[in-house]
Amino acid sequence: MKKTVGIVALFVAIIGFTAMATAIGEFKFEKETHDYGNIPQNKPATYDFKFTNAGDAPIIISEVKPSCGCSVAEFTKTPIKPGDAGTITVTYNAAAKGPFTKQFTVKSNTKTPVKTLTVKGSVE
Repeated sequence: MKKTVGIVALFVAIIGFTAMATAIGEFKFEKETHDYGNIPQNKPATYDFKFTNAGDAPIIISEVKPSCGCSVAEFTKTPIKPGDAGTITVTYNAAAKGPFTKQFTVKSNTKTPVKTLTVKGSVE
């Protein structure tokens, strides 16, 4: 019985240490919300969300999904090594007059696998 308990304890300890040692990437954005202010109608507005990998494993972005069809996003497709920088470029088409707030859902292999970036402003 003691031998079985010892083996189980050893197994649990190994799993615990392995989980703690797992490397993972982590986004560090300069900012997660951008305010365009007032922008002219029918002139698309673009912004670059810049980030660095503050983790200890490469970041792989699998998808950046806009909250509506009035926006598009492009992103760094190659893995971003620890300490390196990447960019998510978002564009709002500014077709409708009035204030707006749009989100972009970023899916990746990071410590926070789903992140939301926001742009806002007013179309004149």
